[in-house]
Amino acid sequence: MERAGLVLLDGNWQFALDPDAVWTLPQQVKWKRRITVPFAPETPASGIANTSFYLACWYRRTIRLAQPANGSRVLLTFGAVDNEARVWVNGQLVAEHVGGYTPFTADITDALIPDRAQEIVVRAYDDPHDLAKPRGKQDWRLNSHSIWYPRTTGIWQSVWYEVVPSTYIGQLRWTSNLERWEIGLEAWLGGDREREGMRLHVKLLSGATVLADDTYAVIAGEVHRRVALSDPGIDDVRNELLWSPERPTIIRAEIELWAGRGELLDVVRSYTALRTVGLMGDRIALNGRPYQLRLVLDQGYWPDTGLTPPSSAALRRDIELTKALGFNGVRKHQKVEDPRYLYWADHLGLVVWEEMPSAYRFTMESVKQVTKQWVEVIERDYSHPCIVVWVPFNESWGIPDLPAREEQRHYVRAIYHLTKTIDSTRLVVGNDGWEHVATDIVAIHDYESDPQKVRERYDMERVRTQLVKTEYSSGRNLVLPGFDVEGKPIMLSEFGGIAYAPKSSGVWGYSWAKTEAELATRYCALMGTVNELPLLAGFCYTQLTDTYQEANGLLFADRKVKGSIKKLSI
Repeated sequence: MERAGLVLLDGNWQFALDPDAVWTLPQQVKWKRRITVPFAPETPASGIANTSFYLACWYRRTIRLAQPANGSRVLLTFGAVDNEARVWVNGQLVAEHVGGYTPFTADITDALIPDRAQEIVVRAYDDPHDLAKPRGKQDWRLNSHSIWYPRTTGIWQSVWYEVVPSTYIGQLRWTSNLERWEIGLEAWLGGDREREGMRLHVKLLSGATVLADDTYAVIAGEVHRRVALSDPGIDDVRNELLWSPERPTIIRAEIELWAGRGELLDVVRSYTALRTVGLMGDRIALNGRPYQLRLVLDQGYWPDTGLTPPSSAALRRDIELTKALGFNGVRKHQKVEDPRYLYWADHLGLVVWEEMPSAYRFTMESVKQVTKQWVEVIERDYSHPCIVVWVPFNESWGIPDLPAREEQRHYVRAIYHLTKTIDSTRLVVGNDGWEHVATDIVAIHDYESDPQKVRERYDMERVRTQLVKTEYSSGRNLVLPGFDVEGKPIMLSEFGGIAYAPKSSGVWGYSWAKTEAELATRYCALMGTVNELPLLAGFCYTQLTDTYQEANGLLFADRKVKGSIKKLSI
């Protein structure tokens, strides 16, 4: 959802580290440094580059902002602050939020002071040793090791404000339905929702073609409608309007909110797409047709900026490189990616598995935090057509005793069904990798590097029963008793991991190639094998880029290709 007049607050802020979290109020802070937002203080791009342990840090910035007129409101939004945030404006507490991967917004209008600069202060608290909170790949040791990377503290996604009318469009949600050839629209208003006679005018366009031009009454501050499109009937014409990686057709939306006497209140732009995801027997289906998922694992880190992309162009470039390598999708691993990545995936054509960053302990507090934040993740990204699979858990992280403890199995089942309740239009992998108790796809992690052994393990259809009942992956059962996987799609959702680095000291990989030529040879042999296995509905190769000490990327960390795109393309 895009509204004109948004003001970005990225850039230079005052900054202070609070290692022991002794300060609780803005007036206690001793401001001695400056930081470049939205880069985390652990990163070189922030200007701080402090990777030690600290519990809290503080940010301060003043902005010139006139008191809004005609009852307008000022909304201040943070894309992501890891992990607990408190925000003051002119000394008044305006927001508190827990969760390092989801956005939050504060209405700061009543805290503004006329005829003076407005002061924004943010306190971020993030215990580096807390293993019960969702933290993804953030290392709990001082220095990153194995498959874990440097920590991310504080603001790590953009900050902005916008002035909105007293009654405004607060949230949109799009749902496509190919069977009915329609698009579901849900809208929720913010601000004064009690005004009478409000109407929502919606225009949908594909290129220059108007697909719908309708007006709906706003009831109790909400709109819930199904926008019926004219069905062309002929598949050739229908297919031109469907979204897929091969043809990422976007349907633009222009939305106006009107008051009862012809008063235009708010205008936003949005977009959606026509596409469905489902199952056809043991195959994954896109738009009602079997579709092989050719994914690559993407950690979403950059050398100088950590979890934060250096720019929107860098996100677009990652997608272009992914597609140039022959993949049609990514598994975003242990990260809720910047929304601009999903925007480019929608527009350039790339399917996405979205995954919840893991906690590593099973406690009641962890269950509460993961559940709350996972719901926020789904709500944030529900309308992106590129997302086809939700992944709440990975490799039993945060549920380490899954085979032995019934409450942990109930937890996975509960989150699986909660996800399906919130979003019944997508597939869900309950616990990616092994120990499945609730899933739409039997997702397997297997780093066998010998193509012949991989072929023997997955080639024959008779292997299906043997595989899920007797085979092990990293010492784990693939399926736990009581869950029937008969007829479900099987995917290698992690495999490969062939590492190459000219200077290999201190780096890590699952197996090694000594030269770029050897990497290309081994990679192509392994991919050729996996790509031809009839048992598999798809695969996900590890991984797109080198990430800190992990050298098993097809690209170096700076996104230079290891060899050539042509030699590594599948």
